[in-house]
Amino acid sequence: MIIEPLVDRFYAWLYTVSPIQAAMNLAFLQVPLLESYLQSPAVHVAASTNPELRGGYFVGVEEARRDEIRALLDTIKRDRAEMLRFAAAVGECEDAVRQGATGFDLTPLYPALPREAAGLVEIAYDTSNQASARFLEPLAYSSSLYTEDRQSVQLSLETGIERPFILSTPRLDSPDVLELQLPFRHPGLQELFLARVRPTTADRLSEALNLDEGQAARLAGLLTGECGLAPDRHIESGARVRYFGHACLVLQTPQVSILTDPFISADSSAAGRYTLDDLPDHLDFVLITHGHQDHIVLETLLQLRGRVGTVVVPRSSRGNLADPSLKLYVEHLGLPVIDVDDFDEIRFEGGRIVATPFLGEHADLDIRAKSTYWVELGGRSVFVGADSSGVEPLLYRHVRNHLGTVDMAFLGMECDGAPLTWLYQALLTKPVTKRMSDSRKLSGSNAAQAAEIVTELGAAEAYIYAMGEESWLGHVMATSYTESSYQLKQVEVFLSWCADNGVKAGHLLGQQEWRW
Repeated sequence: MIIEPLVDRFYAWLYTVSPIQAAMNLAFLQVPLLESYLQSPAVHVAASTNPELRGGYFVGVEEARRDEIRALLDTIKRDRAEMLRFAAAVGECEDAVRQGATGFDLTPLYPALPREAAGLVEIAYDTSNQASARFLEPLAYSSSLYTEDRQSVQLSLETGIERPFILSTPRLDSPDVLELQLPFRHPGLQELFLARVRPTTADRLSEALNLDEGQAARLAGLLTGECGLAPDRHIESGARVRYFGHACLVLQTPQVSILTDPFISADSSAAGRYTLDDLPDHLDFVLITHGHQDHIVLETLLQLRGRVGTVVVPRSSRGNLADPSLKLYVEHLGLPVIDVDDFDEIRFEGGRIVATPFLGEHADLDIRAKSTYWVELGGRSVFVGADSSGVEPLLYRHVRNHLGTVDMAFLGMECDGAPLTWLYQALLTKPVTKRMSDSRKLSGSNAAQAAEIVTELGAAEAYIYAMGEESWLGHVMATSYTESSYQLKQVEVFLSWCADNGVKAGHLLGQQEWRW
């Protein structure tokens, strides 16, 4: 079953749910995108099916449904007018700070701030006398900026056809889709998703989800009475790591189960990959490395409600526009969560999790909500490196001095990532040139940087994530590698380096398991 969480019909992720960033994305990305589509639907449709423009901001909705897009735009402009005004106010606040904060007393600036942002902003200098505005995000969540009537969930069956790119194409109603106009934290959704491991009845689920007769019939067509859970999803001795795809790992002993960056195939009938049916029934910890849409994947995370002991997220910088709180976000999804800073430890029977620094991959923005993790279990240590970059190899020498050598390192090598504006355009209150944007990419390690990380950590084994090569996640990743792609060539160089230096290594694709 496919689960698509939506806000105002757009696919939901951190920057479209967190209220301040959601307002800016709505005003400066999504509304202009819909307006552009209405001017030239055929251009958008053609571009959205062009492989060379994969991952571009085009609305892939057939022209015959143009009136539905127009109705969506009208609804947003009417019902989200306060959010749109607030987005404009954020830009005005930043302009006021740039023009009025000249090193002298900041008090006179507060009365000049736009009314929509009043009480939600603090202005301060750093020790270099550079001023910035900090937005009080917890208050934004408790204000009318955060409204759960934006939220809904679409349920449908996996067809094998790639879904439209999640950052651009809104999801419209369809005869083969069940629409649930419910907030993400609704208890009925938890009961639905728990049915994977706790059998229930269709009538009980219909009642929990407040379905009418037609919806209940549609839900029944999405359910099965057979148990598809994998018999080997738990272990009785030793330890193991399983690779589920992208940056998703399950680390297990009989005492603990740990899931990293959950992004899991929705197709339980698929061969050659682990699916939701292969997850342990209970997950003690879910580790999130950072807030990009392919690492904190809401459609997977929602399906873990009721099965998670603690979601562990990196601590944000509090109020930076580009750095929303992952803790607040996950709390409002209805999941238990804690946030951690560099070298915070979480101990469990037979091991520990240590939050370790994460450099790079965020287009040089001041984003603190990013963390790698050092996990010790079953007598071995595993470094969960996600998309971090070896831009400063000596960092990893410090990590080794602090924690010791690592047995296994898992790294991303998307070393020619998207430019700054691809993901952050709506949050930039001061324009940047294309040349500047292109120089600041969302890139992980290249071969030399990955080799430096492995060397400094003393890793005996090193494995590179698939980085979007899996066919089933194209709607999120929109990557189009060929055999000559720079990223894959760099992986080959790294694997050759590993072979020459006695490091067991591999480039992961599909399912894989390590036992000890």
